Parts: sequence; C-alpha cells; structure tokens
Amino acid sequence: MGFLRLIGVVMLKDLRAELRTKEAVNASLSFALVVLVLFSFAFDPDEETTRAISGGLLWIVFAFAGTLLLNRSFARELPNDCLDALISAPIPGSALLLGKALANFLLVLAVEFIALPLFGIFYNVHWTAQWPQLLLVILLATWGMTITGTIFSALTVNIRLREVMLPILNFPILIPALLGAMQLTSALVAGQPITEANSSWLKMLIGFDIMYTAVSVFLVETVLVG
Repeated sequence: MGFLRLIGVVMLKDLRAELRTKEAVNASLSFALVVLVLFSFAFDPDEETTRAISGGLLWIVFAFAGTLLLNRSFARELPNDCLDALISAPIPGSALLLGKALANFLLVLAVEFIALPLFGIFYNVHWTAQWPQLLLVILLATWGMTITGTIFSALTVNIRLREVMLPILNFPILIPALLGAMQLTSALVAGQPITEANSSWLKMLIGFDIMYTAVSVFLVETVLVG
C-alpha cells in the first residue's frame, strides 16, 4: 500500500470517527461561537481600535477552539487498546501522524469557516475584501497549529491531565505562527493586501509549517514507541 494511500486511510478513519459522534466538533464550534459573542460585548465593534485588534481576537478564538479538537486526536484511540493496535500496525509512524494531522486540519478549518461570517457580523469587519490572501493565511496558520497540536496530542495521550498539558506545550511553540497570522489577518480584514512591508510574516508562516512538519515527521516514531 502506497504511503499516500496510508495517509488517506488514516485521515478518512479519523474523519468518520469524529463525524459519527461530532463530540469534538460540536464542543469546538460552541466554544468559538460563545467566545466570539463574549468578545463582541467586551469591545465596541464600531471603534477603530477594535477593528485593529480583530485579527488577534479571531486567532485567539481559533487557537483555543482548535485545541479542543486536537485533544481528541489520539485520545479517541484509547478505548479497547486501539492506539496500541495502530502503533503495532505495519504502517509508518509518519503516515499515521500525517493522516491524523490532515483530518484535524479539515475539522479545524470547518469550525473556522463557520465562525468567520459570524466574526464579520459581530465585529463589523468586511473580511471578504482580501479573501484569497486571507484564505492563504488561514490555511498556513491552521496547518501549523494542527501539525504541532497532533504531535503533542500523541505525546500527552497517556497523561491524565492531557487537556491541560496540550495547550501548555503547544501554545508557546505556536507564538511565531500566531503572531504572523494575527498581523496579516488584521491587515487583510481592514482591506489592506499583503505587500513587501508585511510579507515577512507570510514567509515566517511558510517556514514555520515546513520546519515543524519535518520535525514532527522525524520525531513521531520516538513519540509513539518511545
């Protein structure tokens, strides 16, 4: 079985398992919507200051909502020793990691795309003004968040307080990616395209994704087997 096919099998398995129960998706989406509503009460959507920090508020919501999904990545394999069966299966650890990361990536994106229109309404921002570039930033930042979150989910799966440990481990690593996403998103929702002045943030996002994808693939066997 080809490497790409193995990744697809793992990805489809995780998507089916999550869509069958919708536990993590519902929790993540509910959290995102509640926080967006609470922030809209805390900040006046007509103020220029609120619009200036709207990108930061959006990625705070995405980061915490995504963590709820990422926590379930390997935890759903614990019943009936399914995780041990997956680890002992004749598939590379990198295929297992990338398959789960892609499934998480699609699920987090689904939550983000539902939250985006509500974000535009609550904060009175025209987030579609630079939609192609905004989509690129969302894809890059979301992949960085999911690949690091997936490898840390594997690392913390057997820890009793994994719901606490995952964000503690993942968020410090994500600071560069989140900073870049916040800076670019704030400019894009204000109608300003990515230019040479802020293109360094985009390059940092791309570099972050490449570096941490490579590191995660390299370390996954050690994390899973020990």
